[in-house]
Amino acid sequence: MPIDNIRLSQKARDQLVTLKRRTGIPHWNTLCRWAFCRSLSEPTPPPKAKHPADSNVQMDWRTFAGLHGDLYWALLRQRCHSDGLPLDDETLAQQFRVHLHRGIGYLVGDRSLRTITDLVNEAIDVPANVT
Repeated sequence: MPIDNIRLSQKARDQLVTLKRRTGIPHWNTLCRWAFCRSLSEPTPPPKAKHPADSNVQMDWRTFAGLHGDLYWALLRQRCHSDGLPLDDETLAQQFRVHLHRGIGYLVGDRSLRTITDLVNEAIDVPANVT
């Protein structure tokens, strides 16, 4: 995987703190997985944005993805392909970063998310974008 180290922006860190407090989910990586998948479920590509790596929240790919690293990587590659983007390492890393940050923003913006059950229910209600 070309993504060795994932470092979040301070804004994303603050949003994750809010999500941790709101949902009771204690681990950054769990929330980041949900956020990444939430962004992938959107039919529109994320806006091109620069997210500074200016927080103290960082994790390696294995911590983010756990046992399902190949699956998350395949989802990212499929999404980039569907969006007509090249599948080079730089593009994939950049798209991962914008999807992760967009997803964190979506989750924190949904004030109805209070528990893991709420996250699961949202996942069931959002149509999958992978074709």
